[in-house]
Amino acid sequence: MVEEGKIVEGYEKGVEENDDEGPKGICYCFWGPIHWLKMLADEMHWSFVFGYVSIYGINQGVGGALARIGTQYYMKDVQKVQPSESQVYSGITSIPWVIKPLWGLLTDVIPIFGYRRKPYFILSGILGVISMLIIALSGKMHLVFLILALLAQNVAVTVADVTVDACVAQNSITYPSRAADMQSLGALSYSIGGLLGFSVSGVFVHLMGPKGVFGLLTLPAALVSLVGILLLEPKVSNFAYSEVSQKFLDATKAMWTTLKCPDVWRPCLYMYLSFAVSLNINEGLFYWYTDAKDGPSFSQETVGYIFSMGAIGALLGAILYQNVLKEHHLRDMLFWTQLLFGLAGMLDLMLVQRMNLRFGIPDYFFVVIGEAVSQLITRLKWMPLLVLSSKLCPSGIEGTFFALLMSIDNFGGLSSSWGGGLMLHVLGITRTKFHNLWLAILIRNILRVSPLCLLFLVPGGDPNTFVLPTELLNETETQQEPDNIELVSLVNSVDDGR
Repeated sequence: MVEEGKIVEGYEKGVEENDDEGPKGICYCFWGPIHWLKMLADEMHWSFVFGYVSIYGINQGVGGALARIGTQYYMKDVQKVQPSESQVYSGITSIPWVIKPLWGLLTDVIPIFGYRRKPYFILSGILGVISMLIIALSGKMHLVFLILALLAQNVAVTVADVTVDACVAQNSITYPSRAADMQSLGALSYSIGGLLGFSVSGVFVHLMGPKGVFGLLTLPAALVSLVGILLLEPKVSNFAYSEVSQKFLDATKAMWTTLKCPDVWRPCLYMYLSFAVSLNINEGLFYWYTDAKDGPSFSQETVGYIFSMGAIGALLGAILYQNVLKEHHLRDMLFWTQLLFGLAGMLDLMLVQRMNLRFGIPDYFFVVIGEAVSQLITRLKWMPLLVLSSKLCPSGIEGTFFALLMSIDNFGGLSSSWGGGLMLHVLGITRTKFHNLWLAILIRNILRVSPLCLLFLVPGGDPNTFVLPTELLNETETQQEPDNIELVSLVNSVDDGR
């Protein structure tokens, strides 16, 4: 295993050797990320880095961007539903993300043909390919069948996500100094993938239609199966399937024991409420963006480019956190990001009220700036919470418990989506009527800053140094044998010859 000091020494030497080729800053920008990735691959094995980048960067980044734009236009132009209905349907199709602990338990305690990870990657990839092909090759689907197909696709993405998250959780315990680096790798991969996906999504929707975009989504899904095929994993021998129910019970008890700890449930409560109260009205804004009468009537390509600028903002947020802010105290970070998050929403209010035109600022430019700023702040808010979540996972159930923490956040997002849909309906915002959209935006912005009153629920120190109480770790390890549901890691020592 390569020591960090040797990596830094080698990096500095490489920069010195390239001084004659250009400014040192240029060498750093080029070689820095390469050495960083090499360091992570050497410490935690290339299969972890490959799987992490593939799942987050391509399957969720590129695929998620294409799926979002394709689904929005399919709902609007093919199904012709109201924005409030589209908002509710979006929440329904995200339910697989809310029940992530179920997928975590399945992958942790039930091996298939002697393997705990490989079959789940392969099967989730196959499910994703089939569900996208059904939508792409069908005519106008009945709305119920469409939602079922989108639910299946989200199940496929979620199962792959849970497995990778479990690996990250265990590596955060094995390599505590790399917890922020791993979260940064995931955020950077996701942001770069999202930038690429959103950049081409509008073009593909214009050229191929929403159904053609769903056909393209079979490629990221197939990559998930490839991750499972390439994964190096020891085979579980003589597994007692008759004890599965007991293992589920043991895992549930261990998670309940952990959740009862104030150091765990308090930040969990904050994470849920901070998402739930920030009502999601994205579908209402999307319909307004493309409306020719009241809105700016953006084309399909323009909508894709706007969201790609949001991906750039998220990427900049990840870079800023990794290089400048990852050592800052959690409460300070959350205070400023939550406050700025509410203020950034006022840009949407100015746009809907057409105040930008009074100052001579074009709609496209104003929307791009607002989207980039909003996504940058969202990423800065999300990153320290991810690091903290990885630290809340006790040894032996890290995969399942990390999935539980993420499901709490996703349930907050689901509550936000349904609450936003209800608000759009109550305010009478439809496919053609947007008179009260400004009021929906104002209410959303006020609610965005309300979590500032709950900051006392989160730890006040550096999230990178946070650890669970010793008595809690001992208690969960006593209740749960590590071999029962502990992650079979993707990580293998380089010295093992793998």
